[in-house]
Amino acid sequence: MTSAKTPSACVIGAGFGGLALAIRLQSAGIATTVVEARDKPGGRAYVWHKDGFTFDAGPTVVTDPACLQELWALSGADIAQDVELMPVMPFYRLNWPDGTNFDYSNDDGNLRKEIAKLDPADVAGYDAFLEYSAGVYEEGYVKLGTVPFLDFKSMIKAAPALAKYRAWRSVYAVVSKYIRSEKLREALSFHTLLVGGNPMKTSSIYALIHKLEKDGGVWWTRGGTNRLIAGMVRHFERLGGVVRLGDAVEQVETTGNRVTGVRCKSGWSDSFDAVASNGDIMHSYRDLLSESPRGKAQAKALARKSFSPSLFVVHFGIEGTWPGIPHHMILFGPRYKGLLDDIYTHGVLPADFSIYLHHPTVTDPSMAPEGKSTFYVLVPVAHLGKLNIDWDVVGPQLEKRILDEVGRRLIPDIHDRIVTSFHYSPKDFSHDLNAHLGSAFSLEPLLTQSAWFRGHNRDDVIGNFYLVGAGTHPGAGIPGVVGSAKATAGLMIADLLGK
Repeated sequence: MTSAKTPSACVIGAGFGGLALAIRLQSAGIATTVVEARDKPGGRAYVWHKDGFTFDAGPTVVTDPACLQELWALSGADIAQDVELMPVMPFYRLNWPDGTNFDYSNDDGNLRKEIAKLDPADVAGYDAFLEYSAGVYEEGYVKLGTVPFLDFKSMIKAAPALAKYRAWRSVYAVVSKYIRSEKLREALSFHTLLVGGNPMKTSSIYALIHKLEKDGGVWWTRGGTNRLIAGMVRHFERLGGVVRLGDAVEQVETTGNRVTGVRCKSGWSDSFDAVASNGDIMHSYRDLLSESPRGKAQAKALARKSFSPSLFVVHFGIEGTWPGIPHHMILFGPRYKGLLDDIYTHGVLPADFSIYLHHPTVTDPSMAPEGKSTFYVLVPVAHLGKLNIDWDVVGPQLEKRILDEVGRRLIPDIHDRIVTSFHYSPKDFSHDLNAHLGSAFSLEPLLTQSAWFRGHNRDDVIGNFYLVGAGTHPGAGIPGVVGSAKATAGLMIADLLGK
């Protein structure tokens, strides 16, 4: 038990959101304990070491480094003492089945040349789209990205900006307004997939991602994304914070409408003045608050909402180095809208797929033994609620099909070169991360599930229970969950310290 003079808080889950929140609370003088079920911190940013290769579970794209640097600056420290961020250029190489390549970056001159190769008329259209992206970035990210939406009045205040940018339209619809080339429409709208959103349905507010990347760049953490997690843990512990690993929280204990503490599977328990969950939002209410009427009621409400798809990820280490394959690639399939419909609406496993290929060793050779390379390949798939198949049977088959496609398009003798490989399926998201339906990104980022319509940063009924991470405002992705930590920390610091 901590001293009664020092407010105490427990953060459940050591993902990006949980650690960012814990750092903010500890920096403010709140005695903070992070409790993590798994043997390593990171959540979705887990890591495996196999046969000399380092495999990051993801995410692999670091944007808006300033939101991370701020976590160290709160206590006068510098992120550079724990983490080395390396620029990635190009941000992504986009490749289509006809062999067309498009190098996407914030090098304005090169980007315009790439656009002109697809359609010279779209250079002017891109300028108009960039102006739109900058506008929604200012309104949706700078002004509202770290502001909690606790009541409907806060949504009403945001309504004029949402109306000005016609936020009910989809990202793809907005891009199509300015851009003629179908390939460029795909190039400027695929980003929503990185936060679980269908470009055909996700609010045009998410067009802000283009401006976010243009201003802040795309970065890699030397040693892997999990080294950023390790740096956050090191900084948190240096501030006096406590991390408990390998001990799952079994129950958030309550008396009436107040949290009193947590109880873990090991039998360890403690009292806290406040508890925040970085766990899956459904798990947080249905399981962790199962003894509270609020938990049951909120879980029932959440079950009616739409959850993002899952992912199927193949990790593989191969012989040879591949300087011609950039750090990030998108290998588009023959269909765009039809494929998205299959994943988001129909819930089928299509014969074709679009692939995100991650090749960290081209930037950071330390991720593999000398002369070898680390890769992962990711494809979105429907969640378990729509695609309830036996992943133990289908997984190995899909892994081979995906590697066949990478071999056909990039590495012809890929199967002969593989040193080690394994895959991660929706079943693993569900089992390892308690992710509802195996969703990889929590609630789908629809306009009707954003801001006030998303999980609230502070619970409406249990006044000292808070949420952080993808299921709360503003949503998934590193900037999103780190932004949620800022919004939630502001509430907790005010509630616990009166600041």
